Amino acid sequence: MYTPSYISLHKSGKLEVLANNLWQHMEKCDLCPRNCGANRLFGEKGTCGADASLRIASFGPHFGEERELVGKGGSGTIFLSYCSLQCVFCINSDISHGGVGQNKTVQDFADMMLQLQDKGCSNINIVTPTHYLPHMLQALDIAAEKGLRLPLVYNTAGWEKLNIVKKLNQVVDIYLTDFKYYSKEKAMRYSPGAASYPEITQKAIIEFHEQVGNAVAEADGIIRKGLMIRHLIMPNNLDETENILQWIGQNLPKDTYVNVMTQYRPVYKAFEYPEISRRITIAEYKRAEEAAKRAGLTNYKIQG
Repeated sequence: MYTPSYISLHKSGKLEVLANNLWQHMEKCDLCPRNCGANRLFGEKGTCGADASLRIASFGPHFGEERELVGKGGSGTIFLSYCSLQCVFCINSDISHGGVGQNKTVQDFADMMLQLQDKGCSNINIVTPTHYLPHMLQALDIAAEKGLRLPLVYNTAGWEKLNIVKKLNQVVDIYLTDFKYYSKEKAMRYSPGAASYPEITQKAIIEFHEQVGNAVAEADGIIRKGLMIRHLIMPNNLDETENILQWIGQNLPKDTYVNVMTQYRPVYKAFEYPEISRRITIAEYKRAEEAAKRAGLTNYKIQG
C-alpha cells in the first residue's frame, strides 16, 4: 500500500511545527504572491477575501476530476472558499470571489478528510489551498493521528510562491496545478493584479516536479504521487496555449502528465471581455492538439 510522506512528518512532529510556522505568516500575510500584508490573525481580510477563519464551501467524493484521481470511490474533494488569483472567468466564482461556504474549525477539516477516506475515496483533494495552508497542515496532522493514509492532492491555480512551496516538500503527494497564462499581459487582463503569474508559476511548477516527480498511474489505474498539469484552452488565446505547451516540453520530461482542457465556457465576468465571451471552436481545438504534438509531449490528454 502507498504510504504518504506526510505520515513520517506527523510522527516526527515536524508537520505540527510547519503548520505553526505557516500560521504566523498570516500576521502580515504573505502566503500568496499578492503579499497583501493583512493581519489576518487580528481579523483583517486579505486581498483573497479570507481572514484567519477557515471557510469551506463543500466536501465529498468528486467524479469529475481526471480518471486517474477518481478511481472507483471518487476524488475526496474539499472546496475551500475564496481564491487569491481572482480570474474573471471563474466557473466557481460564487466560491472563489463571493466566499460562499461556512466557517469551520480545523477539527472539522480533519474530520472531513477522515470521512472521505471512510467513503472509499482515492485521495484527499484540497481545492485552492494557498490562503488556508496553515489550517490544511493542522488538519492533516490531526487526521494523520487518527488514521488518515490517503495521498494529498494540492489542487492549485499554479500561482504559488517558491519559498512557500519549498516548505511543502514531503507534505504533498500530488500537485494538480493549472498553467493558465504564458504572458503577463493576459495574466493581468484576466486575473487583475497577477502580472507575475507566468514567472512565478513556471518556477513553482519546476519545484513541484522536483518534489514529487512524474505522475504515473499504478497497476489499478490510480495516480498516487506526481505532478499533473492542467491547461484550459481559451478562445482567441491559442498563442498562450502553444507557448505553454512548448515551455512544458522544453523544461519538463516529455511524458509529463498534461490535461489540455476544452470545457471553457463564458461565465461570471467573461462577457465583459468580448474575445473570451464564447466557447472554443473546432479549429482552436485542433490547433491545441497540434501544439502538444509539436512540443513532443507524450502524455497529454485532450477531451473530445
